[in-house]
Amino acid sequence: MNLEDICKLLQATLLTKNNNLKKVVHSAFSSDMMSDVLAYAKDDSILITGLCNPQVMRTAEMMDLAGVIFIRGKKPDTTMLHLAEDIGLCVMVTELPMFNTCGKLFCAGLNGGVSLDA
Repeated sequence: MNLEDICKLLQATLLTKNNNLKKVVHSAFSSDMMSDVLAYAKDDSILITGLCNPQVMRTAEMMDLAGVIFIRGKKPDTTMLHLAEDIGLCVMVTELPMFNTCGKLFCAGLNGGVSLDA
């Protein structure tokens, strides 16, 4: 599934420019705790979160994530969006809650992005 498919499936709004929407994503990881993302997320996953602060973008950059989906209509500020664009991160927002977002992605064939090697 690519980023464009994810955006359409979740009826999300794309917030960043110059995204590679054809980039294929094989897994997703959902958490509001960035320490869990650092400990367990796989590279090239897409992060689903309700946490809306600059640490989300920095964590996504460190973990080489494909993008971030903000849930429940939460929108990052312009500083966060500029940071995301600088690091080439796709950012979108959906009105769906986390459970529904994860469920839709799972039903569409996306696996959980958990690395249990840590």
